[in-house]
Amino acid sequence: MNLFDLTGKTALITGGAHGLGMSMAKGLGYAGAKIIVNDLSKEALDKAVAEYRKLGIEAYGYAFDVTDKSVVIDCINTIETEVAPIDILINNAGIIKRSSIVEMKTRNFTPAINLDLISPFSVSKNVAKGMIERGGGKVINICSMMSELGRVSVSAHAAAKRDLKILTLNMVTEWAKYNIQVNGICASSTASIREDEQPCNKFAISKILENRWEDSKDLQDATIFLSSKASDYVNGHILHVDGGVSGINEKKFN
Repeated sequence: MNLFDLTGKTALITGGAHGLGMSMAKGLGYAGAKIIVNDLSKEALDKAVAEYRKLGIEAYGYAFDVTDKSVVIDCINTIETEVAPIDILINNAGIIKRSSIVEMKTRNFTPAINLDLISPFSVSKNVAKGMIERGGGKVINICSMMSELGRVSVSAHAAAKRDLKILTLNMVTEWAKYNIQVNGICASSTASIREDEQPCNKFAISKILENRWEDSKDLQDATIFLSSKASDYVNGHILHVDGGVSGINEKKFN
């Protein structure tokens, strides 16, 4: 079990004050990692950090915009000076702008590309510089089931997440020689997406063999694995934590 022990490691989770980000951060904290969470809201961060610490997790919060290149550089330097060098990076921050394609304005398409695709590029490249110097690290990009199946009204999000998978592979080609493993997690859904009753939701849950959405532990286990020594020879892999829905052919399982 020492393969999964993250004691002595420091993890940065973008968008780690709520939702999937908080779930993954808790999992890393339970495994012994020191966690640093990012969000735009200082109030949300303070609340989240208090919750982490109540669970016995050493946690710190930094409010900054991951889409602002200069701010990202400054904040990563600050984090590594004030807390510790970053061993594990979880690119989780994301956004969904819901609109049909014909009605969506370019100005509403762009924010999803900036946050879901460009910010992982910017944060990763700056964190990787330190990982390269230290001789290793783990980067996990949070992808989406929608990048495989598509979904009504989320074209920008789905397109960005699809491209994030290719970016993940390109990171591997450049950083594997430095003992940096870069992988992705493709989760089935978030609570906010599941709240509505759109046909895609009903279709998706009907195709999950376990007949349920993932819960926090499912995602925590996958995150711990990809952050630990157990995955040292896993690189460029997109791990689908979705109950099998993305790999199921409707014609075979109708």
